Amino acid sequence: MNRKLFLSSLLPASAMLYAFKSKASVSSSSEQFKHKKPPYLKQGDIIGITCPAGYITHEEIEPAIQQMESWGFKVIKGKTVGDRDFTFGGTDEERLTDLQSMLNDPSIKAIMCARGGYGAVRIVDQLDFSVFKTSPKWLIGFSDITILHCHLNSNYRFASIHSKMCNSFPTDWSKAEPIQIETIKSIEKALKGEELMKYEAPYQLNNRVGNAEGELIGGNLRCIENLMGSVSAIKTDGKILFVEDVGEYLYSIDRMFYNLKRAGKLSKLKGLIIGGFRIKKDDDNDGFGKTLEQIVMDKVKEFDYPVCFDFPVGHQKANYALKCGVKHRLSITTQATILQELP
Repeated sequence: MNRKLFLSSLLPASAMLYAFKSKASVSSSSEQFKHKKPPYLKQGDIIGITCPAGYITHEEIEPAIQQMESWGFKVIKGKTVGDRDFTFGGTDEERLTDLQSMLNDPSIKAIMCARGGYGAVRIVDQLDFSVFKTSPKWLIGFSDITILHCHLNSNYRFASIHSKMCNSFPTDWSKAEPIQIETIKSIEKALKGEELMKYEAPYQLNNRVGNAEGELIGGNLRCIENLMGSVSAIKTDGKILFVEDVGEYLYSIDRMFYNLKRAGKLSKLKGLIIGGFRIKKDDDNDGFGKTLEQIVMDKVKEFDYPVCFDFPVGHQKANYALKCGVKHRLSITTQATILQELP
């Protein structure tokens, strides 16, 4: 057979095969990047409380139980509540078993992490999400629970709720500040999904104005930075990133933002939200010489997406519930910052 004719006869089939693969690849990629929301809660649904990180007592979670029951939900306590292994809410095995049982239990519609601290990273690789994928539920928490938010989003594309936890509910509601009440009620709104979440923050002089739409993802800066290079590493391309932190020196914050930048996590963002940062005071005669705002803007100076500061999220009373993995619109003007959940 003529070699040229033989090769040319293969081209149409090859082209069709390539086109098929390309189409399949695009379709697969499209499916991969769709976020999935667990079902919203209704009257009588069960919320489970567990301690994947630090310990908490039965007495300390009682105000949270009473409040969630007043929302119309039933609450069950995991075996790790009241348990303690030094700083942890039980041993690694106990915390893993407790969280895993709640992930697998179809009667539980949301999981409230009792508190942060440290410990989620010690068990995240042993968690099995195979049942969760067919029967998803809302995972709730912040601080160290950022580990679980990032892992869930990067590997399974499920939305979750970044919000206050049991240790943030006031023991006496009559003495609670309005911002405490409002932010805790935002958890109820997020769980019920009765309205699209919308938050507004005052204009800050260092903001970079602009508009953006994208999936919202983020959490505690230290946790996000610690996940770099792991299977739980945050994926930020085309997304709106929010970060917050507490008890860090300015030089440490500078180092963490450099790590995010060098890892390519800041280059393809749609927007950047800087939440509450309670900064540790520099040691005497050892000042860093830059403010938080200067640190951040230096890392994103070559990019043109909107940036805002002092957004009400983080280790503070103004810590609203944010839906990670859900599309939002960020609008930063010279009057205010508005973050609006999109349908």
